[in-house]
Amino acid sequence: MIEIATESGSVNAGPPTVRQRSERWEKARAIVGVGTGNGIEYFDWTVYATFAAFFAPQFFHTGSAVSDLLASFGVFAVGFVARPFGGLLFGWLSDRRGRKLSMTLAVGLAAIGSLVIGLTPTHQTIGVAAAVVLVVARLAQGVAHGGELPSAQTYIVEFAPTARRGLWSSLIYISNTTGVVVGTLLGALLTTTLSSEQMADWGWRVPFLLGGVLGLFVLWMRSRMSETEVYEESGDETANQSMWQLFLAHRRQVFQILFFTVGGTVVYYVWAVSAPAYAIAVRGIDPSGALWAGVGANLVLIASLPFWGALSDRIGRKPVLYIGNVGIAALLFPLNAMIGHSAVTLFVAMAIALFVMGAILSVMPAMMAELFPTGLRAAGVGVPYSIGVAAFGGTAAYVQTFFADRGTPELFEWYALALVAVSIAALITIPETRGRDLASQT
Repeated sequence: MIEIATESGSVNAGPPTVRQRSERWEKARAIVGVGTGNGIEYFDWTVYATFAAFFAPQFFHTGSAVSDLLASFGVFAVGFVARPFGGLLFGWLSDRRGRKLSMTLAVGLAAIGSLVIGLTPTHQTIGVAAAVVLVVARLAQGVAHGGELPSAQTYIVEFAPTARRGLWSSLIYISNTTGVVVGTLLGALLTTTLSSEQMADWGWRVPFLLGGVLGLFVLWMRSRMSETEVYEESGDETANQSMWQLFLAHRRQVFQILFFTVGGTVVYYVWAVSAPAYAIAVRGIDPSGALWAGVGANLVLIASLPFWGALSDRIGRKPVLYIGNVGIAALLFPLNAMIGHSAVTLFVAMAIALFVMGAILSVMPAMMAELFPTGLRAAGVGVPYSIGVAAFGGTAAYVQTFFADRGTPELFEWYALALVAVSIAALITIPETRGRDLASQT
């Protein structure tokens, strides 16, 4: 006898039927396909920020380490500029042609961008053309990344049992953060085993080439996934709806997501993604120690996400989101002061920040998807979310480095605090969405 879990509890039953085994296989395939692809895209995105301090002089060669880093972060921001276009393009594709097709094409485009970066000659070989190719590749990745997150989170939220939607949606940032950890861990391993000359010569290329090859493999995996029942049951009703009319009808939700995003995205990209590179270039922390601190802190984030997601299924989305936003607002200045010039204190500060941020990241995918009907669920989330991330998350590392270079790092903390306040104000206007029937929304 085995125990089969249901939304209302567990019941004892005999051996699983063919249908039950098929359903379990489809669930496993959905989790692996969404999680692996999402992780690979964030791996690609993260290694750029993680390895920026190493490859920046190879592409820009200004003569100043900080100036080279600023230039590389500028290209990092360029990738974010393309994200709203990706959110619209792949969001439309997801809402009109299916979640599966959109996710498959998005991960394929991201893989190509990563391979191009890994194979691009340096400034010494082809001059300014190296930077041009880098920008084009980042634009391609930006379009892909802008479509990946809304398509993936829409898929997993529609696939999940209603009573466990918060827990299942935590998979999005579990896989995201796993990609961040693997990218940072690879950086730590390479800087530990390779010399500075080897890192500058070819070591920085390894993660980009690896990400590209793995991305092509995930493309094949996703092509074998099934579509969600919620989308399939929407049928002609979804296909015949005008997206622009839907945007107009749900403009309140669009602006709610836009303003809710601005605070969390700045804090996330500063603490989860670019903190080690910033610590290396500006605070003078040993590269290997800073990268290992990033690995450890992001593992703390991964461990916290299922907890926060499951809690939102019990007490609601909004209480957990309030905990995350108010908590990080209160901790911004103390945590920044804690970092100092030590890899140990960097880890402690990052771990605390990311544990609290987990309350936002785990619940946000479910909350955003639950705000929209099936015919606008991916694009309705993807466009405003990508605009917020592009305008504020994509520029966060640059703005932080800019203020530090001018001797006023505390101004960035005030900037981040103001944006978190905007997110809290937006959250006040958002209704509780736990338990909504996704198929019945109009």
